[in-house]
Amino acid sequence: MPIGVQSIIAVGLGALIGTFTPGVGEEMKILGEVFLSLVQVVVLPLVFPLIVLGIARMESVKKVGRIAGKAILYFEIVTTVILLIAVGLAKFTGIGKGAPVQAADAKDLDGMSQGIDFHELVLHAVPKNIFAAFGEGNLLGAITFALLVGVAMAAIGEKSKPFADVLESVAAVMFKVVGYVIRVAPLGVFGFISYDVAHYGFANLRSLAGFIAVVYAGLAIVLGVLFPLIAAIYRIRYVELLKSVANLAGIAFVTRSSESVLAPLMGKLEAFGLSRSTTSFVVPLGYSFNTDGSVLYQAAALVFLANAYGADTSLPALLLMVGVLVILSKGMAGVASASIVVLIAAGNSIGLPAEGIALLLGVDFIVDMARTGVNVIGNSLAAAVVDSSEKRREAKHGLSEEAVPEEAAPEPPLELALQKDTAQ
Repeated sequence: MPIGVQSIIAVGLGALIGTFTPGVGEEMKILGEVFLSLVQVVVLPLVFPLIVLGIARMESVKKVGRIAGKAILYFEIVTTVILLIAVGLAKFTGIGKGAPVQAADAKDLDGMSQGIDFHELVLHAVPKNIFAAFGEGNLLGAITFALLVGVAMAAIGEKSKPFADVLESVAAVMFKVVGYVIRVAPLGVFGFISYDVAHYGFANLRSLAGFIAVVYAGLAIVLGVLFPLIAAIYRIRYVELLKSVANLAGIAFVTRSSESVLAPLMGKLEAFGLSRSTTSFVVPLGYSFNTDGSVLYQAAALVFLANAYGADTSLPALLLMVGVLVILSKGMAGVASASIVVLIAAGNSIGLPAEGIALLLGVDFIVDMARTGVNVIGNSLAAAVVDSSEKRREAKHGLSEEAVPEEAAPEPPLELALQKDTAQ
């Protein structure tokens, strides 16, 4: 039975158990947590060698900087446009007016950071101990270290080949492990849905239905209008790209974790036709700096709270919200409950009380599913855009894949194994 069908069945069963036997449903959370643990344990051992090999095989350090620059510029432009869409849609619909913010319980926010420390963020990106970074699951720190190792391997050339062979072998083994883990994804889906329905219920749905509708409408505009427009500009087969990553976006949707599909996503994109060097660098970077669905949610939530508390929602005030989120959303890397933390920090910076955010926690799992799925698709498109830009540049300068030295070409065994595993 296809894994997508298994996951749909798991959603139905989980919803039934969460509704009719909530005690059992809450206990089922352990299945979801075990699945996420299995995913997280393999993410860094796979992502690290792929990034290192991808950078080491680039023709020059200059190309590494060029790809990084293109990716970050793309992230900034697209997330800013999405923020403007979200703020405009929320302002037009007037969500939040008359919302029962007095019913919010600020205790729900206990233990969450009330802001983002950019000093800590920089230190997080440059770990003092790479083994500690691996142990903490510090993806941003691993990317920084992988960048340094890849550049060093490219600099010493042939001497790095034995180490590159080891990394190839590690990546091949990790891809196989990922294939095993993805097969148990329906159990994780079942556990998370059972818990979410049992724990959160649907009591707040009626009072916050407008907010949920606006977030989903905004995400639909991003998926159905903005992304196709970007894809058309760069001549990317958007529908085929969606079909290629749909199952993985679905798993991310239900598990509410984009990390759960990071490794197989890179494999799918490579099978779609993107170069390994671009994909293995841009996708992990996008997980930290290109959270399209999350920034839309944050913008809609800020306007919702501003309307609920009768705060200023004039054009200058809305533009201030966008500016604050543009800055704070880039500090989400390595922060637990990132979207909520950024929302608290943004609310504080423009004078909105944190108590109102507690009201949104009751329906957070519903919007979290959608924004996580959109994050996966957004990062897939980002990798495709950067790859397309690089290929256009190569064509313009008369370069091609064949012009790369033979030792810099991907090893066929890994590529074939990758395509075989990701097909499953």
